[in-house]
Amino acid sequence: MSAHVFGEIGDVPVLEVAIASQGGASAKIITWGAVVRDLIVPGGNGPQRVVLGLDSLADYQAHSPHFGAIAGRFANRIAHGRFMLDEKQYQLPLNQAGKHSLHGGGQGFGVRPWKLLKHDAASVTLTLHSPDGDAGYPGAMNVACTYTLAEPATLRVELVATCNAPTIVNLAHHSYFNLDGSPDILAHELMIPSGFRTPTDADLIPTGEITSVSGTAHDFRVAQKVGGRGQLYDGNYMIDAWPSPATGLAHAASVRSLLNGLEMQVFTTEPCVQFYDGAKIKCPVPGLGGVSYGGHAGLCLEPQVVPDAPNRRHFPSCVLRPDGQYRQVTEYRFG
Repeated sequence: MSAHVFGEIGDVPVLEVAIASQGGASAKIITWGAVVRDLIVPGGNGPQRVVLGLDSLADYQAHSPHFGAIAGRFANRIAHGRFMLDEKQYQLPLNQAGKHSLHGGGQGFGVRPWKLLKHDAASVTLTLHSPDGDAGYPGAMNVACTYTLAEPATLRVELVATCNAPTIVNLAHHSYFNLDGSPDILAHELMIPSGFRTPTDADLIPTGEITSVSGTAHDFRVAQKVGGRGQLYDGNYMIDAWPSPATGLAHAASVRSLLNGLEMQVFTTEPCVQFYDGAKIKCPVPGLGGVSYGGHAGLCLEPQVVPDAPNRRHFPSCVLRPDGQYRQVTEYRFG
């Protein structure tokens, strides 16, 4: 399929590529932020849009809370924007209330242009070069993101990164999902088959503990409605399931609309998944189809490592060295 210009940043064109599966799923990908701008899947009542998106590049630049983007170089939070690596301390931009670094420090991978490497009817590959010292991170890094619509209706996200010096990396796909087009997702049923989470302080920085969800409002081991539990959600769960020998992917979460029965299952190579209920969404411009996006308009399920992992030795490592390769595969399966 051909690419067309979606907008421009200075003299740099931002391209959009449409891909589709034979089973009836379709997606639109833009090179700004490696964003999934639209995703439509077959449902019991016909085609169903399942992500939040915007209609112009200007709207993305001014108003998007990472709708559909790839967050990095380190997705999520790093306390005080500081970390140690090989006995040297690094300082990152403090873009969360002037205290912490979030999603790469304000000018991360989700808010800059990527290059279109290749595409075909069902897949597209985008690349990004991050130089040594970019936003304070050590080492130059090359990143590739491949989106594939696998049959019949699965969005497969493959992220690969290499570096020329020791660094840290944590990439996350950041779509906001809404399976039925309702004003909010509070009636969606969520299941996260995890017995443990990493509690946070008031700034959403992990305390370092790994605690049981048993007896708490964070227990989604049995499917529960997202709303009605007196709790806002923006936290990390440790994935319990072992990866399948056939695919290398583990079950991280499932979400289902009670209105149309559409379900999305999330499978990933990552050790954790961040669940955000979209409570703070307040988009002042119309979204896709002219829809208004307010609080809880969509939810995020973001496979990744634990937030602030560079500062906690007992969390899964996020260090990448020149002789290694970072690779994440996540599948969002609809049916």
